[in-house]
Amino acid sequence: MADFTGAPPAGISAKGLARRRVLATATTLLVLPVVPRLAMAATILAVRTWPADEYTRVTLEMDSELKAEHFTLENPNRLVVDIDGLSMSSKLDDLVSKIRPNDPYIASVRIGQNRPDVVRMVLDLKQPIAPQVFTLKPIGEYKYRLVLDLYPQVAQDPLVAIANSFQDEDPLADVLENLAQNPPSTAPVPSVEGQKLPTNPPIASKPTAPPEPPAMAAPTPSSRPVLVALDPGHGGEDPGAIGPRGTREKDIVLSIARRLKKLIDAQPNMRAYLTRDNDYFVPLHVRVQKARRVKADLFISIHADAWIKPSARGSSIYALSQNGATSTTARLLAQKENNADLIGGVNLGSHNKQVAKVLLELSTTAQINDSMKVGGNVLSEIGKINRLHKKSVERAGFAVLKAPDIPSILVETAFISNPEEERLLRSSSHQDRIARAMLTGITGYFASSPGLARRA
Repeated sequence: MADFTGAPPAGISAKGLARRRVLATATTLLVLPVVPRLAMAATILAVRTWPADEYTRVTLEMDSELKAEHFTLENPNRLVVDIDGLSMSSKLDDLVSKIRPNDPYIASVRIGQNRPDVVRMVLDLKQPIAPQVFTLKPIGEYKYRLVLDLYPQVAQDPLVAIANSFQDEDPLADVLENLAQNPPSTAPVPSVEGQKLPTNPPIASKPTAPPEPPAMAAPTPSSRPVLVALDPGHGGEDPGAIGPRGTREKDIVLSIARRLKKLIDAQPNMRAYLTRDNDYFVPLHVRVQKARRVKADLFISIHADAWIKPSARGSSIYALSQNGATSTTARLLAQKENNADLIGGVNLGSHNKQVAKVLLELSTTAQINDSMKVGGNVLSEIGKINRLHKKSVERAGFAVLKAPDIPSILVETAFISNPEEERLLRSSSHQDRIARAMLTGITGYFASSPGLARRA
């Protein structure tokens, strides 16, 4: 061993020392690539929770991909997740404080170092769940993500949600309740692996009444309200486009959809249904499936566009195309919107084959023709309150517009990337104007056309 002067130790020649140095260097070269890998542990960049009635999502964002194993326990109900290659950190501690008291599924979270390089998370549950645990590759601004989706063991039925949303005195409540008890067999409830479909949808109990008359026949198109499915784009992990002032598309379009729903519900013999009513992610094909389940007469997906140049502005309406887009802009927009599943995060192996069929090219010529009609009506009305980016309805292969039996359009309300239009989109009064313009276009369409879904 050399001293601090660099002279060879006593009894060792310079030649012998040189040989030892060569051997030591070779040994170092063999060892160095291994040691850092053993010492490295993944870093938690962020933890997020997205509680909702339909399911709760917990996301751990990391700088490297990790493996996780999970299992459930009963009495009491718990979900246990073991994450390999991870050590305790302050970010993990943050997860405990992020669990909200009103979370429908998670009561509390306990986290600890189960064994070296393995962190164990125990989620104490409020009800039995069908968990989905999966990882996502980096995309956009996200790094690697470990996703825990906690679904109820019995899938929620959107038909029941609609029936329960009406007051007992509402004359349309019985019609919708009957629809819930006699659901369309062609549109199953969206479900994931481990979930059970509801056999007899539970409808909210009503005050005591005289004995029920014989069961009603399935409602005919003329005996039920016009039902409009409103689809606020993005949500949860997927913020959509973000404006110069940090305005998120998912928040703006949800606000507009809620305003439009109130206006539609106030119309005689017309009701609206939201594919998402809060800040959580809904896969594209599940949005379509929900609309089909409730036998919607019209599907409107609401968005706020963005472009690399802040000067781009104006509103646009899109319908489905089976044979290519009508413009480069339409094609690029469809690609961007269809990537929402990648950003929001979908467990591709979890949805059953029957539900996944919605993604096939099932749309009919009649559906597209009706979509063009309602799209033209809505575009004309929006053009009275905002500049139009395109003066005619454009077409492209949007996955969310592929319901084969429902006229479907996608509304780009404005360019959130344009500072002036972002300011307007943030305004409550302008959101109201957009909602009223869309309502006028919708009612005009149904006044002039029975609609494809109502003819079926």
